[in-house]
Amino acid sequence: MQRKILIIDDYDDLATSLRTTFESAGHNVEVLDSRQQAMDHEDLNAFDLVITDLEVDNSNVVSDPNENQAACLPHMPECRPGEHVKAFKLCASHFRRDEFDEEELKNFVETILNYKNRYVDRAERVRGLHEKIEFELPSAISPMHAILDYLLNRVDKQGVVRPERSNLFVALDEAFVNAVKHGNKFNAQKLVRITAELSNQEASFTIEDEGEGFDINSIPDPLDPENLFKTSGRSVLFIYNIIDEVKYNERGNRLTMVKKSENPVA
Repeated sequence: MQRKILIIDDYDDLATSLRTTFESAGHNVEVLDSRQQAMDHEDLNAFDLVITDLEVDNSNVVSDPNENQAACLPHMPECRPGEHVKAFKLCASHFRRDEFDEEELKNFVETILNYKNRYVDRAERVRGLHEKIEFELPSAISPMHAILDYLLNRVDKQGVVRPERSNLFVALDEAFVNAVKHGNKFNAQKLVRITAELSNQEASFTIEDEGEGFDINSIPDPLDPENLFKTSGRSVLFIYNIIDEVKYNERGNRLTMVKKSENPVA
């Protein structure tokens, strides 16, 4: 199936290479070089994939008058003077799902993130960087593996924590699976939204699904001897034991996890 893909990239870190790759596969690709051009576009909702990679400064951290157009664009992080900040987002909220192929979506995600990880996010470029990373995808497990690997690599390169020493993999994996499996119940018509904000001080992750949510206080205590052989509640216990700060929204469909840096830089 031919897909419509929009790439917004102000420094051409991704645009040229990804355009060549996707056009050679028969897809229709359009490239813009600023957030404003995207806001002025006739219809961002017409694209199956919107890939955004932008530098951020105080001049472009503004509210968007057209919220419908802005939905597929990254939420710009706060920017202090002189701080090197970037915003990256992979949005597939309008990915046509009449004949949903999870493998197709996984291949798109892997292609984009593998290129970004190898050629854009080199350790010498990302250390000290403040970056907002967002994913908005149909509910499917296999694309989550690529996102998990990518985020662990980014955290490692940033020097926030060493993933192999922190069990961060376990916490993120549990959160992703819970959102797809328990939150959206594998319904590809529903979205999973993943946000990561990385700096020298901490790594913050938010995972939100479109399910009914749950009451965190209603989960049986997995440490109670009566519940030792029950699986419910164990993933939440893992997350609380691994992550420094854990917060659920009132509905119970959005989880925020903050992991503090092992070596914070002032």
